[in-house]
Amino acid sequence: MNTISYPPIHVVGGGLAGSEAAWQIASSGVPVILHEMRGVRGTDAHKTDALAELVCSNSFRSDDATSNAVGVIHAEMRMAGSLIMAAADRHQVPAGGALAVDRDGFSEAVTKAIHDHPLITVVREEVTGLPPRDWDLAIVATGPLTAPSLASAIQAQTGEDSLAFFDAIAPIVYRDSIDMDICWYQSRYDKVGPGGTGKDYINCPMDEAQYNAFVDALIAGDTVGFKEWEGTPYFDGCLPIEVMAERGRETLRHGPMKPMGLTNAHNPTVKAYAVVQLRQDNALGTLYNMVGFQTKLKYGAQAEIFRMIPGLENAEFARLGGLHRNTYINSPTLLDPSLTLKSRPGLRFAGQITGCEGYVESASVGLMAGRFAAAERKGEAILLPPATTALGSLLGHITGGHIVSDEEPGKRSFQPMNINFGLFPELQPGSIVKPEGVKRFRGKDKTIMKRQLIARRALADCAAWLGQTQGFAESASA
Repeated sequence: MNTISYPPIHVVGGGLAGSEAAWQIASSGVPVILHEMRGVRGTDAHKTDALAELVCSNSFRSDDATSNAVGVIHAEMRMAGSLIMAAADRHQVPAGGALAVDRDGFSEAVTKAIHDHPLITVVREEVTGLPPRDWDLAIVATGPLTAPSLASAIQAQTGEDSLAFFDAIAPIVYRDSIDMDICWYQSRYDKVGPGGTGKDYINCPMDEAQYNAFVDALIAGDTVGFKEWEGTPYFDGCLPIEVMAERGRETLRHGPMKPMGLTNAHNPTVKAYAVVQLRQDNALGTLYNMVGFQTKLKYGAQAEIFRMIPGLENAEFARLGGLHRNTYINSPTLLDPSLTLKSRPGLRFAGQITGCEGYVESASVGLMAGRFAAAERKGEAILLPPATTALGSLLGHITGGHIVSDEEPGKRSFQPMNINFGLFPELQPGSIVKPEGVKRFRGKDKTIMKRQLIARRALADCAAWLGQTQGFAESASA
C-alpha cells in the first residue's frame, strides 16, 4: 500500500457505482469518504440500508466474454479488480447463460468489504446539494433515485433540465407455491451457464386461448397513475409488461414470453404458444422472479392477473412489482471524457445518473470514475480506456453520445444505454475471414465471428490499458 498521505476523495451514493468507485479509489492508496443517505432517509425502491442493494432483477445478464458485450464488460471489470464482480461471482445462483446472484448475500458482501477497508469511511447522511467546494475532488453516484434536493442542485449548476424515465420492477414468487405438475425446469436451448445445469428456469406454458386472455387482462388492468411523471419516456430495456402488451398482441410472444428453445417436459409433443419464465432469485432456491415482468399494475391487479398463468394459480408473492422514477443528466453536453462536470473541475458523475443502464454498466462507470479521480489526486495522467474496450465504448457513449435530434433540431436524443456491440468501433477491413472448408459464410455465422473478434480485441486492449495504470489492486475479495 502507498504510504503517501492524500486528502480524501468524497463519493456521494452507496449503490453499485458509488461502492465500486470507492473501492477503486481506496485500492489505489487514496482515502475515501463514502456518503450514503439510506439509514437516514429511504427511497421508494430500496428495502434495506445495505450498500449496493439490488432493487430490480438479480441478474447481471450474460457472462459469455467470447461473443456477448455484457460478458465482455464483466471480464474487463474482473481484470480491473472490481469489487462488484467479485461479490457477484462469490454469490452467484444458477441462471442458464447468465450471471445471477443471491441479492442479499451479494449486498452484504459489498457492504462488509467497504466497511472493512482501512481507507474507506462510510458516513450515513443525506447530501442535499452539490458537494461543497472544499471537497475538491468528489464523485456523485446517487443513481436513478437521486433525492429531489440534490437533483435540483444539479439542475441549478448545469442549467440543463434532467430527463427521466420510468423503471418498473418484477414480482418475486415463492418457489413452493408454483405448481410443478404444470411447470418444468429448463434453460432456453438447455444452455448451461455459470453454476448452472441447463435447467435453471421454471417454465409456465400457455396455449393460444390462455395467452390471448392474459394479454386482454394486462391491457385492461388497473395501473399506477402517472401523476406528475406524465409524459416521462420509458427505457425500452425495462418496459412494464402491460405496456408491451399494448404495443401489439404478439409483442409478448416475441419478447419475454417467447416459447422458442423450450420443450414441455409434461407434454413434449405439444409446443406451447407462449411461455412465462421464472429465474432463481436467491441461493436457497426458495424465491423466483418473473423474467421480463416489470410492471406498474396495482398490487391487487397484479395478483389477480399473474395467477392466470398456468402453474401460478396459487402463487404467493414475496414481492409484487412496482414503479419508480429514474433520472439522468445530459452527459454528452455536461461531462468531459473523464466524467468531470465541465462547469466545475474536480466534480465527477458516475453510475446510472450519467445515462447508462444496467447493474454492471452502472458499476463500470463507477469503476472508471474512481480510477480517474484517484489518478487526479495522485497527480498522475488520466488514461482513458481505449474505445475498442467495453469500458471505453460505454464511456464514449456517455460522454460523446447523440445530442441533437435530426427530426427536432435542438432537442437532445441522448438516452440510457446498455453495453452492446453497436457501441464498439468497427473491426479493421479484412478482419472477418471465411473459415477454411466453409462454402457459405454469411448472416448469423458471420455475425458470431464478428462479435468474437470484437470481444477478443476488447479484452486484449483492456489488458494493455490496465498495464499502463499503476497503483491499483489487481484483484478484489468480497
